[in-house]
Amino acid sequence: MSRLVAVETALPAHVHPQHEITAGLGPLLAPSPARRELLDRLHAASGVRQRHLVLPLPSYADLTTFGAANDHFLTLGTELAAEAVTRALDAAGLAPTDIDLLLVTSVTGVGAPSVDALLVGRLGLRTDVRRMPSFGLGCAGGAAGLARVDDYLVGHPGDVAVLVCLELCSLTLQAGDDSTASLVSSAIFGDGAAAAVLVGADRPASDRRSARRLPDVVDSASRLLPGTSGHLGWRIGGSGFRIVLAPGVPRVIEEHLGAEVDGLLAQHGLSVADVGAWVVHAGGPKVLDAVEAALGLPPVALSASRTSLAEVGNLSSASVLHVLHVLTARGDPPPGSVGVLVAFGPGISCDLVLLRWPED
Repeated sequence: MSRLVAVETALPAHVHPQHEITAGLGPLLAPSPARRELLDRLHAASGVRQRHLVLPLPSYADLTTFGAANDHFLTLGTELAAEAVTRALDAAGLAPTDIDLLLVTSVTGVGAPSVDALLVGRLGLRTDVRRMPSFGLGCAGGAAGLARVDDYLVGHPGDVAVLVCLELCSLTLQAGDDSTASLVSSAIFGDGAAAAVLVGADRPASDRRSARRLPDVVDSASRLLPGTSGHLGWRIGGSGFRIVLAPGVPRVIEEHLGAEVDGLLAQHGLSVADVGAWVVHAGGPKVLDAVEAALGLPPVALSASRTSLAEVGNLSSASVLHVLHVLTARGDPPPGSVGVLVAFGPGISCDLVLLRWPED
């Protein structure tokens, strides 16, 4: 078991209400009146009030090549990731040289050296820090990343590990792609980074200096749902990342999630009724509705996820950490509460993390 000692976010400075993004991106994606009408409806029904963009809104008209978009990812993304890590370390009362493992996950850009390597010199991490870059987990990356960091800390209980989730979703915009998947994507995804600092069970409790009460990681589970490999992901070509998003994703979640959550909870003598906090990645209104239906939850159970969706949109892998940030900022749940963190990614993968807030 590992302990979360800080979770912080970093968001780009360019923030726009949803209607401004609709007006700015609409002509790029859907020049025909019929498709523009659909885009307008999707944006209005997205549950998103505002989003942060890594570039000024007018600049997306000039973003015509994958190379240019990926250059922005590496330069601006590394800056944003560094900001998130710095905030998280400050909240934890730790120094960059305390980090023993750095895991960086993203699905909106690539690089070699990767962002984790670029962060070492930028932040002053030890040159012998263990690094693990991850690409391809998509929106599940935050949950899967927490699970893999926990796996490491179980074997290295005196260590400090940092998970960084970096997603600049706006850079994947494909001008002229008026497919329904593209229009849905343009309605919900935002840009941002988040960082979580975790320590092993043997690390002194004095390191837990964050003002927020954060949970321990108890267990995790991951499942690839059969027959869904073509439902969600990227189709990568000369112009970059083109979204794959099947309309049946919410139905798949509603059909399979209950059994996966029940299986993880049962291993610890728990049931859905015992869970006091749900940290569900803000995948969109239909995804959140499907989670509620699958688990028999009242709408209030996912209020932190809906707040996150409204404030920043779907941050892909960073979403669950932003939701956790929102949840703990409210001062709940009470000590001893059980929580389940849920995220979905390409595959379709379902990644779960069992959390428990400390009694003390």
